[in-house]
Amino acid sequence: MLVAPSLQAAEIPDYIAKAVAAPERSAKDRERDARDKPAELLAFAGLKSGMTAADVFGGGGYWSEILSRAVGPTGSATLVNNEGYANFAKDDIKARFADGRLKEVKQLVGKTSDLGMGRDKYDFIMIFMSYHDIYWVDEKEGWPKIDADNFIKQLHAALKTGGKLLVVDHAAKADTGSSAAQDLHRIDEEFAKNDFTRHGFTLEKSWDGLRNPSDDHTKQVFDPAIRGKTDRFTQLFVKH
Repeated sequence: MLVAPSLQAAEIPDYIAKAVAAPERSAKDRERDARDKPAELLAFAGLKSGMTAADVFGGGGYWSEILSRAVGPTGSATLVNNEGYANFAKDDIKARFADGRLKEVKQLVGKTSDLGMGRDKYDFIMIFMSYHDIYWVDEKEGWPKIDADNFIKQLHAALKTGGKLLVVDHAAKADTGSSAAQDLHRIDEEFAKNDFTRHGFTLEKSWDGLRNPSDDHTKQVFDPAIRGKTDRFTQLFVKH
């Protein structure tokens, strides 16, 4: 497996750099940039102008806004949430899209069993820090058990042949499979790789730009000691 080196500013395409630097972006989003490195991440993923992109389980649309600005008027960006994510992020969604702001970003809210993403529609799909949630269950919070196979099959069907799937998530201890998703909101990166490859994706490369070796993978991601500083794996898959 190829592990991509850290990116220098000169290696970040201009259209991505401009999307991140757009003065219309909020102070809250700019603060988040320091943690999530959007320019470096999207350059690693090979996002290009004109692409059709989807931000799956994108919550309040932080990534959707950047994607839309980066792909430009010849491309498109869609914020895809299920009912649970849309409800959880409703205040952020309202603020981001208030008064017709970002009307070029499409919004799609569907049932997890049928997100409505269609077939062979997207050049690029990303699922950032929310893949583990397909293995999390909380009936009281309105998050029932998800059919993970069906969910991943929907992503595969929605992606065009040759399209890319970017997965970033909180790393769990090795050999724990999906078990840490329930209590720690983490997932084993080897499990993730196997989960997507067995559904027809090929792992193209990974990136260490969001890693934190001081995270011992035992703390819940919302623990103040590690929140915002978890060890995160980054995997880029392709659909052949």
